Amino acid sequence: MKNIEENKPEDPQQPEAPGALAEELERELTKNTVGSETGGWEADTGKPSKDKNGKEPFNWKAEIISWIQVLVTAAIIAFVIDRYIIANSQVPTGSMETTIMPGDRVIGSRLSYTFGEPERGDIAIFVYPDDAYKGITTYYVKRVIGMPGDTIDIIDGKIYINGSDTPLDEPYLHEEMEEEPPQHYEVPEGSYFMMGDNRNYSNDSRRWKIKYVTEDQLVAKVLFQYFPKIRKLE
Repeated sequence: MKNIEENKPEDPQQPEAPGALAEELERELTKNTVGSETGGWEADTGKPSKDKNGKEPFNWKAEIISWIQVLVTAAIIAFVIDRYIIANSQVPTGSMETTIMPGDRVIGSRLSYTFGEPERGDIAIFVYPDDAYKGITTYYVKRVIGMPGDTIDIIDGKIYINGSDTPLDEPYLHEEMEEEPPQHYEVPEGSYFMMGDNRNYSNDSRRWKIKYVTEDQLVAKVLFQYFPKIRKLE
């Protein structure tokens, strides 16, 4: 009897389903084209694609926007500081010698008079009342001598406050005040009497048509001179 070898047919591979082939083709197409068609952006992250060294390409647009943001922020900060925190002023005359010399630049704190009250002896930046009456803003720098409600008498070049027999102690004066006819002032509530340290050459409350500086005309308390040198002022 012949031995007949039984040939078993091999199992043929099952063809892939049409849907699976379509999905695979779509993945390949996306992988190969999305980077170039989106200008170098990765499809899965939305970030710029990296070069062969692993670095992202320089983005001029993003850099310019970043610098604009920095400059705008700096401008806003500078505005807020100058408007609400500090004030700077130049003294053009010798009315405050020798405490402040002509041309000196000073820094004042706006917050001192926002959250506190002026004190006698303060050096203050304020709006000149005679110009304020005309709608003009001119800044002066003088010393606070008379407080709200004070009476001030100037006799023989000396200042007497509220009827005191002892003249006001003023170690900061440049020189003694020249004698003038006696003067009497009554400071209204909410107002201040201002004088320069160089009394003989100062245009101050004694000379103004509107004698007193009101609270809302006070700008800042002077703290420092910053030009031509830096020093504390008192």
